[in-house]
Amino acid sequence: MKAEKILVIGACGQIGTELTIALKAKHGNDSVLAADVKLLNDVPFNLRPYVKLNVMDKLELRTLILKEKVTTVYHLAAMLSANGEKQPLVAWDLNMQGLLNVLDIAKSDQLKVFWPSSIAVFGPTGPKAFSPQHAITEPSTVYGISKVAGELWCKYYFDQYGVDVRSIRYPGLISYSAPPGGGTTDYAVDIFHQALKHRQYTSFIKAHTALPMMYMADAIRATLELMDAPAEKLTVRTGYNVHALSFTPEQLAVEVEKQLPAFKMYYKPDSRQLIAESWPASVDDRHARHDWGWEPQYDLSAMVNDMLKNLKQQLQYT
Repeated sequence: MKAEKILVIGACGQIGTELTIALKAKHGNDSVLAADVKLLNDVPFNLRPYVKLNVMDKLELRTLILKEKVTTVYHLAAMLSANGEKQPLVAWDLNMQGLLNVLDIAKSDQLKVFWPSSIAVFGPTGPKAFSPQHAITEPSTVYGISKVAGELWCKYYFDQYGVDVRSIRYPGLISYSAPPGGGTTDYAVDIFHQALKHRQYTSFIKAHTALPMMYMADAIRATLELMDAPAEKLTVRTGYNVHALSFTPEQLAVEVEKQLPAFKMYYKPDSRQLIAESWPASVDDRHARHDWGWEPQYDLSAMVNDMLKNLKQQLQYT
């Protein structure tokens, strides 16, 4: 049996930063190779060993995989929802061609693959409360369109070629380790930085708009648990719904204010409000709970407490 060697593509992004560190802790530093488009000197030491990689270059990607004897790929490189609307064709090319390159190499080289999907697969025609696993997916953003297409490609490569590709429909992710990455749910990250620095925040999402969210610690654990699950237990080969939190900007502000009484929240909705309104407020994740035992650990209060504690230490806020 080949020793496991893991390649994380997009390792410098919001998910990739913490996932790479978690994979190193689990499998050992030398078993995990981080890759992204950044130069080595711009990458922190805890993400090394590291290689600069353009996932759009299939030959470069396969050469690296063969050289490093990679057995598992976590493909995270993508352009997120809000940035994708500014450059739709660029977003489509990156989000789609990068995945197809990974899947085709996985087919020929028998690789195991993780690829993140998103609640962006849902659109304005889908259910808003506890959107089911097999709900209508008619997204109104290029990011969502690319995720729906990506899910179907993942299922196709599993059905036709037996590629063991697994996916989670991540909700909005909240982390203290990486800055916001251009997503619609990023207000729920930026609010903590602005609250500690300026004691105020202006939300680009309306006060009462509820969205599915998840603390990054839960997201990383969900990813590792899914990848560890026996293949025969998995019934979803598109993207698993996972549910952890559902809250509005106003509810988040109330929790922040409990820790920082001087904090003030303001609202100035922009184009991202329309994206948020196209998504469900919560999702039904019974398939993930049944198939691989998914269970979140952080509620809203615990998440807010941990975010503020870590950001104070990390960024030396008072």
